[in-house]
Amino acid sequence: MGGMSIAPEQVEAPAAGAVLFRSSPWRTFVAIFVLLMVSFAAVSPIVALVLGGAGNPWWQTALQAGVISALAAAAYAYSTRASLTTWIRVSAGGLELAAQDSDPILLAWPDIATVVVRRVGLRNVLDVTPVDMDRVHPVQGEGAGWPAMTETGRGPAFTADLSEVWPGPRRLRRELARHLPRQDARDIEPAG
Repeated sequence: MGGMSIAPEQVEAPAAGAVLFRSSPWRTFVAIFVLLMVSFAAVSPIVALVLGGAGNPWWQTALQAGVISALAAAAYAYSTRASLTTWIRVSAGGLELAAQDSDPILLAWPDIATVVVRRVGLRNVLDVTPVDMDRVHPVQGEGAGWPAMTETGRGPAFTADLSEVWPGPRRLRRELARHLPRQDARDIEPAG
């Protein structure tokens, strides 16, 4: 596949009732566009006051804000970092994960030691710690390799940035809680 991650549509879900979470450049574009528009609207009157002028007419300020916001949001949403696809599929068969253009892996629920959705600055991050690395199953063939890993108190864990994943981290926490044993549900909540 030339270094590209396998799309979730190319992989049959391990069980019925699967819920797919995937990165969305359009959602990222809209979020950044709105944030920049609000910022521009809040800052432009202050700049006009500091510069001592009456400022531009409202329509001209709105047009400038729209053009600048659209260009900046498009540049970010389609930049190299933001365009790396991440997808997570939760089903009765287990957790599938492909993060930042990796090959997808499958972990059955008994093969997962912990799942933690935590905040790192402004980002939400998913950490999945397998019981044993030998119990991690590649979904299809060989390619780009496993998702990124981090070291946790319980051993190596697969990690995925949830910043651009839709539906969001709250929905992912609910889906994980449905499938994880009760004693592991506390690990789903964000770390303090």
